[in-house]
Amino acid sequence: MTNAESVQRLIEQFETEAERNRAPEETPEIGIVMGSDSDLDVMMGAYDALTELGFEEVTDDDDPPEARFTFETYVVSAHRTPDLMYAYAKTAEARGLDVIIAGAGGKSADLPNMTASLAYPLPVVGVPVQEKSVSSVIGMPTGAPIVAVDAGKSFNAALSAVQMLAREHDDLRKRLVAYHDELQSGVGDVSRELHETGTPSFRDDS
Repeated sequence: MTNAESVQRLIEQFETEAERNRAPEETPEIGIVMGSDSDLDVMMGAYDALTELGFEEVTDDDDPPEARFTFETYVVSAHRTPDLMYAYAKTAEARGLDVIIAGAGGKSADLPNMTASLAYPLPVVGVPVQEKSVSSVIGMPTGAPIVAVDAGKSFNAALSAVQMLAREHDDLRKRLVAYHDELQSGVGDVSRELHETGTPSFRDDS
């Protein structure tokens, strides 16, 4: 058991929230956790993807944003605060989460794997924060599943999380389709401009 007061308060917060049994519309659908605040630069990709798709971040459980779809963000170290990791993952489903995005760096990037094991059957999308973290994140044994993206690709992790939710929420499916259509339009516009401008002029203007 931890003796750190700040960690204990968070554990109690998760346990209290798990007992509230709030309606799905009042709780975040997606949880983002990372092993250290030094991982935040990489994990900002998940924040960017979710906010681009209309999600809002919950910073106060008692005063959630008005957006229908929301997410939460915490630092949870598998090695330095295992009690906190355990409490976060074990209460995730009861607190209303539908999917977790977990990022960690270093050669022993255990947070995604342990979160996936503890939160099962809740799906977890693992993000190796560094290239050397890939084998650790994806190295789960048969029967202990985790979905994982390439190193640093937390933006894609968030898109995958929303894809999972979109199977039950048509509004999210429409947002994903609109986002993809916008990407396609961008390629089409650039292709036409390259063709009509000519390679040297296009390159000079880029």
